[in-house]
Amino acid sequence: MTAKKLTVLIVDDHAIVREGLKSIISKSTDMEVVGDVGTAPDAMNVLRKRGCDLVLLDISLPGKTGLELLKMMRVEFPKVRVLVLSTYPEDQYAIRVLKLGAAGYLTKESAPDLLLTAIRKVAAGGKYVSASLAEKLLEEIGTEANRPLHMLLSDREFEIFKLIAVGRSLTEIADGMCVSIKTISTYRARIIEKTSLKTNADMTRYALEHGLIN
Repeated sequence: MTAKKLTVLIVDDHAIVREGLKSIISKSTDMEVVGDVGTAPDAMNVLRKRGCDLVLLDISLPGKTGLELLKMMRVEFPKVRVLVLSTYPEDQYAIRVLKLGAAGYLTKESAPDLLLTAIRKVAAGGKYVSASLAEKLLEEIGTEANRPLHMLLSDREFEIFKLIAVGRSLTEIADGMCVSIKTISTYRARIIEKTSLKTNADMTRYALEHGLIN
């Protein structure tokens, strides 16, 4: 009897990336791609109609972000394993996604063989993080008071913080997120309260010093 293949759903907003990932996975005899989509709603539709064993998830998605999709999946499909594959450095998002329920984090600069290794480990019930990230996680356990200021922010606060830091106006942010400028102003006030970074220039300086923006 042929062994059941591991089923993978790819969620990334770039078609060329999805094709590349499908090509890598197709070379493995123990797994297959059952869908590739570019948005959170499309991902949820595939999960509801067909399901899968593992979701390979990007953070930057149009509309609902990968973080928001991860939260939705944890509620509706708690048994589906999630491996985040992102362009963002580990120190920006890895700990956040692990706390939200992802089973691993890998950057898109990783080698194809490493991707397949991570997929298999996560699908088998394990966790996949790099050695450097594992060290950061151990450090965080005992040094809560010494966490960087940006780690005090919620996911949405962090997203808005980065947009402010790169020079986006509150109006631009509000329009991009389809919310009122009052809502964004409220988030900005929370960011200031949590970080004590009182001006946009302070936020930009901090973000640059910590490698959160280029």
